Amino acid sequence: MPNVLPALDAAGKIREGRLTSVELVRACLNRIKETDGQIKAWVQLDTEYALARAAEMDDIRRAGRPLGALHGIPVGLKDIVDTRDFLTERGTAIFTGRQPTEDAAIVERLKDQGAIILGKTVTTELAFVQAAETRNPHNIAYSPGGSSSGSAAAVAAFQVPLAIGTQTNGSVIRPASFCGTYGFKPTRGMISRRGILQTSESLDQVGVFGRTLDDIALLSDVIKGYDPADKLSYARPRPLMLEGCRSDPPVAPEFVWLELPFNIRLTPAAREGLEEIMALLGDRVEKVSVPASFDGFINAQRVIHEYEICLHLKETFSGYWEKISPALQQIIEHGRTISAAQYEDAVQFMVSANEYFDIFFHDYDAVLTASAPGEAPEFADGTGDPVFSTIWTLCGLPSVSLPLLVGETGLPIGVQLVARTEQDDRLLRTANWMQNKLKEQQASG
Repeated sequence: MPNVLPALDAAGKIREGRLTSVELVRACLNRIKETDGQIKAWVQLDTEYALARAAEMDDIRRAGRPLGALHGIPVGLKDIVDTRDFLTERGTAIFTGRQPTEDAAIVERLKDQGAIILGKTVTTELAFVQAAETRNPHNIAYSPGGSSSGSAAAVAAFQVPLAIGTQTNGSVIRPASFCGTYGFKPTRGMISRRGILQTSESLDQVGVFGRTLDDIALLSDVIKGYDPADKLSYARPRPLMLEGCRSDPPVAPEFVWLELPFNIRLTPAAREGLEEIMALLGDRVEKVSVPASFDGFINAQRVIHEYEICLHLKETFSGYWEKISPALQQIIEHGRTISAAQYEDAVQFMVSANEYFDIFFHDYDAVLTASAPGEAPEFADGTGDPVFSTIWTLCGLPSVSLPLLVGETGLPIGVQLVARTEQDDRLLRTANWMQNKLKEQQASG
């Protein structure tokens, strides 16, 4: 079935005329029809629009006109990304029927490269804590994570080859881990956030989901780029992600395992799996204790996030309080108690942390850590603990989750690699090297 193909393979077949975009889109729509009654990954689909766009892409190929990197490939968008062809309702009744008049920057880039927006994927309420209806494709009794739940689940269920999410704490890496997909959050400022719901100007970052490393690299290459409308977007060249992912490192990478205070939250299966990976990598991994200042990361992220969401969505919160869930109301009420001085202290902590890691990565290619404490929690227990992403999101460092481990109940557990700012291509190269090394070690052992 075409819908099980990795995006890069499907794009190649379309380019060569061995697969049509209509065939691929139809296969994805059929898969959604078969499975989404239980998974509930999609909040909006437009079959006629998707098939018409696919037919247009097929006509362009047959006419011998230029083809984009994602020509004819369907993509899912988290429902906080503005689209003029679809509603953008942001996971809340407050914005029911909201129809943007312009596309977000990343949607413009996707369309420019021939991608087909298949629809909008489910997100949590205002992309924050309140769980949505999406279920884990591996077992619907369990959570897919949040807040990019629909995007991760749709890719894992073979409903779409690629999807886009966002991360303000752990909302790409954690769902990727729980759903068993590849998840990638590039360096802060790599991808424009224009046209995406802003909950935290300092922390909001765009991320991607796919079923291979090549696919998340390809999608990231397509949507990256400078945008003066985004205050954190930087005006300098960006790494070539797919080229980096497919290249060989000049020397074997050096990894570091940090003895973080929250490592005690790891489940036995996650800890044992990570220890096994480190044993297979041998002397390529150094274990390092962290300074006491690491205790401040979690609080700094929380202060910035809560203060800024109260600032950015002030009118929404004050005008529609009765439509906000009790869980989010509680966070808002706490956020309103944070003083400007406390906020500035947290921002300064973030700046100092960035300076620390800029020096730290002189000695290492990547931090090796968990993507989440373990398997997905049961659906009734919420979207899971984001703590293993908090530091890296606060500092805007590129992070990737690899679906390498399995937990006690058979659900996937991701392994996370983190690298220095703007070395996203090297991070993906290191991830690819590690995957291949582990396969070789396991095959020989």
